[in-house]
Amino acid sequence: MPVLSLQNAEDVARYDAFIRTSPFASATQDRLWAEVKEGWGSLCVYTEKEGQITGAMSLLLKPCGGGLTLAYAPKGPVCDPEDTQAILQLIREATPALKARHCFALRLDPEVKWSEEAVARYREAGFRVRGHQLDAHDTIQPRFNMVLPIGGKSYEELLSSYSEKTRYNIRYAARKGVTVRYSRDPADLETFYELNRVTALRDKIAGRPLAYFQRMLEAFPGEMLRVYVAEHEGEALSAAIALNYGEKMWYIYGASSNEKRNLMPNYAMQDSMIRWGLELGKKIYDFGGVYELTKENGLFKFKEGFCRSVGVTEYVGELDFVFNPVIYTGFVSLLPKVKAAKLRLGRSRQSRS
Repeated sequence: MPVLSLQNAEDVARYDAFIRTSPFASATQDRLWAEVKEGWGSLCVYTEKEGQITGAMSLLLKPCGGGLTLAYAPKGPVCDPEDTQAILQLIREATPALKARHCFALRLDPEVKWSEEAVARYREAGFRVRGHQLDAHDTIQPRFNMVLPIGGKSYEELLSSYSEKTRYNIRYAARKGVTVRYSRDPADLETFYELNRVTALRDKIAGRPLAYFQRMLEAFPGEMLRVYVAEHEGEALSAAIALNYGEKMWYIYGASSNEKRNLMPNYAMQDSMIRWGLELGKKIYDFGGVYELTKENGLFKFKEGFCRSVGVTEYVGELDFVFNPVIYTGFVSLLPKVKAAKLRLGRSRQSRS
């Protein structure tokens, strides 16, 4: 039965090798990602032909009360995401184990560009598609991302594709003496965390605890993860976590100080992380999600300056395969209200800090 047994070292090695070398690899589909997520269970399934793994799906299992669970394959599965038959085969392999865990639905959110054809294809395969009609904050992962193709390009070619202001800011930071370094030192992770707290307060968003980032550092060893810090005269002005996985360099978390923002440290830091992607021959540099597609929004404006030549990438959204329609209907109607309440609570707490 192709449900991965963690006690079988040979199968675990085969599974990890497939996940990490697949052209559809994603850091959040690695078994290591489950070590980052606290309070979630995990399950890995795969399909094979003639002894060779052909597809895989690493699932997080979220307890939802009453003994029920939601299964979630973040940015998965690891197979051709347009091959609905391959996806359904993986789901068939997972179904007995999921039903034994009282799972009412399985959620996927593959990085497939939105199109009416894609939506129709997934609906025909039996999925409920949640995306285009929803508010930008109503899905687990952002549907709108800034994704910069870097494969086969020189640094100068990339630089020329940025907006004029972005190029100026990169050079300005260098002229003003902003320097960037990286490490895996826990002390630098704590520097990142402190700047992340500053960012959360400034932007009135909920932050993650230090333990979350510590688990991430421990889970992704060696050159899979770097902590970047941009400094001026020894003062940390911004920091970021970058994940090197598969064909992608992923800017997964960033943070910045309220001080010396005029020195443009964030631009220097991005420039350094993009150079790392180029050194490793990556195909993609992923700036992560955006929620407001307007230049009045600072995050969008910042990322769009780097991705001016390609613009916003909109993904198809969440694909839900439903086992219990009654429970599922209640869940999807209640969840946005819960998320909105948490967002209001987080902002309220920060305003009193």
